[in-house]
Amino acid sequence: CPPANQERFANGKLVTVQFHPSAQVVMTAGHDRSVSLFQVKNFSLNPKIQSIYLESFPIYKAHFSMDGEQVIATGTHHSMFFVYDMMAGSVIPIPKVRGVEEKFLRNFELSPDGSFMLLIGTSGYLHLLSMKTKELISTMKVNGRCTASAFTPDSSKIYSYSKEGEVFIWDVRSRKCLHKFEDEGSLEGKCIAVSKNNQYVACGSSSGVVNLYTTDICLKENHPKPVKAIMNLVTSATCVTFNPTTEILAVASRDTDEAVKLV
Repeated sequence: CPPANQERFANGKLVTVQFHPSAQVVMTAGHDRSVSLFQVKNFSLNPKIQSIYLESFPIYKAHFSMDGEQVIATGTHHSMFFVYDMMAGSVIPIPKVRGVEEKFLRNFELSPDGSFMLLIGTSGYLHLLSMKTKELISTMKVNGRCTASAFTPDSSKIYSYSKEGEVFIWDVRSRKCLHKFEDEGSLEGKCIAVSKNNQYVACGSSSGVVNLYTTDICLKENHPKPVKAIMNLVTSATCVTFNPTTEILAVASRDTDEAVKLV
């Protein structure tokens, strides 16, 4: 396979590569302040559809909305974010979300049902926004600092992983904390994922260990035992994700080359 973005290589680090939810399109975004879309055609050429340039806005993360009509992009050192409306072809800056007092807005998650955007703030704050209006619905707070969050497939719960190695489970509707548990042996939480069939939760920590739990035990016990501890990474686990049929778990570390394992 040729490089997906061969018609326009980035001039800086890529932070996002994502397939469109329904079209044969791949998006790349990164520190060169641009979001590019390419058509995934055949194995010889992937023509560029377009690139948008966000002036003085190195991108920290970009993500397609669940309906595939928008791209949300946050910056490395900004309290604002951008929405690229692909239908209208317009870039909409969201300068300030009322009620969200954050110096930087970087990490975020989108709910699978397309209703919510979760901004992961500093000091443990989690800001739940309406995807439709981009306005604040409610704010939740974990003890310590939140490093990663994941929605359950039905969008009813949020798993939030703290830097201290605790996982908080929130009810999206009431914004109440239903339960919290300690990730076994975690010195510092880094990344978290929930499988599409809602059977498993994977927690990756700074030691490189990825613990796999069943979701039913996570909701009951404070010190659950992992079904499996994956020890293949030797540097910090920075990405965990399940494939759509929950048969494969990818674990990866950006701290060293080629540190990607499929379990």
